[in-house]
Amino acid sequence: MPKTLVAMSGGVDSSAAMLLAMEKYGRDAVCGVTLCLSADHEADEKNCADAKDVCERLGVPHVSVDARAQFENAVIDYFTAEYFRGRTPNPCVVCNREIKFGLLYDWAKEHGFDRIVTGHYAVTETVNGTAYLRRAADARKDQSYVLAMLTQEQLAAADFPLGGMTKPEVRELASSHGFASASRSDSQDICFIPDGDYAAFLKKRCGITDQPGDYIDGTGKILGKHKGQWQYTIGQRKGLGISMGKHVFVLDKDAEQNRVTLGDEDGLFRTDVTVTGLSFISGHTPDPDRIYTAKLRYAHRPAPAKLTVTGDTAVLTFDEPQRAPTPGQFAVVYDGDTVVCAGVIA
Repeated sequence: MPKTLVAMSGGVDSSAAMLLAMEKYGRDAVCGVTLCLSADHEADEKNCADAKDVCERLGVPHVSVDARAQFENAVIDYFTAEYFRGRTPNPCVVCNREIKFGLLYDWAKEHGFDRIVTGHYAVTETVNGTAYLRRAADARKDQSYVLAMLTQEQLAAADFPLGGMTKPEVRELASSHGFASASRSDSQDICFIPDGDYAAFLKKRCGITDQPGDYIDGTGKILGKHKGQWQYTIGQRKGLGISMGKHVFVLDKDAEQNRVTLGDEDGLFRTDVTVTGLSFISGHTPDPDRIYTAKLRYAHRPAPAKLTVTGDTAVLTFDEPQRAPTPGQFAVVYDGDTVVCAGVIA
C-alpha cells in the first residue's frame, strides 16, 4: 500500500491538509510529520503538540524530525550571506526546495513513503508522466511562487489538497472537526524573524553593529551617511535617516564599497530584467515569441513579458516597466496558470 507523509506545522492549513489526505488515501496510509526548525525549543514543542493533537483526533500516527542544523545551514546562512552581498533573499523559496521538499523528501523515501502532502495553496497535475505546478484557486493565497524552484522529482511526489479551496473554507473545515488551529492566525513574517526586524536579527546573529557608509546619487555625489548597505533594500523610502527635501528611494546598493544609491522613484522602473540560475520545473521549452506573465516577488502582480533564454540565464522583457526588480529575489514565469520556470534576479 502506498504511504503518504503529511507535513504539519501545527497551523490550520496543514491540519486541514491532514484531514483531506486521510479521507483521500485512508487512515492506515497516512502519517503526520513535524519538522523541528527553530532554535526556540518552546515554539517547536508547541507546534509539535498542536500537530500531534490533530493526528490523535484523527487516529493517525505522528512523528517529529529534528532539522534545525540543516535549516540553519541551508536557509539562515543563505539569508545572512545574501544580505551582506547586497542582495535581498527569499528564504521561503529556498526552504521549500532544500528542507520541506529536500530533506523531508529524502527522509520520506528512506522511511518508505511515496508522497508528501502539505498545506500549500497550489495545484499539481500530472500529464503524460510530467508533473505541472499551477496556481491555486484562491489567488490571494496562491503559493506557487514559493514552490517554483522545486525539481520535477520533488513536484511529482507532492500533493496540495488545499489548492482548490479558499482560506475561509479551510478554516470552516478545521473548525467543523474541532481543531484548535482553526482560529490560529496566519504567520505574516519570516518564521525565524517573527518581529520582522531583519536588521536586528543580522546584528545579533553576526555580532556586529552599524557599518556606516555613503549615500550617493546617480552621479556618485555623496549625499550623507547610512548605517550599512545590508540594512536597506531596493525601493525603500522610509527609515533612510536622511532629509533631501523630497521623497527619495533606494535605487541600488554596492556591497563592496558599502554604498547606497538614492534617487527619484522613476529610477526604480525597468523593462528588461535578467534572471540567473533558471529552473524549468516541468521541462518547458520556452517560446521567445510568446507572451508569458512573470512575478518579480511574492506579492508582485504578474505582468506580461517575453522570455529570452541563453543557457541557465534569461532576460524578461516586460510590456510595461516594472517597479524595483531586486537582486536576490526570485522571478517566476507563468504560461496562464502554469509555472514555466523560475530563477534569481541578477
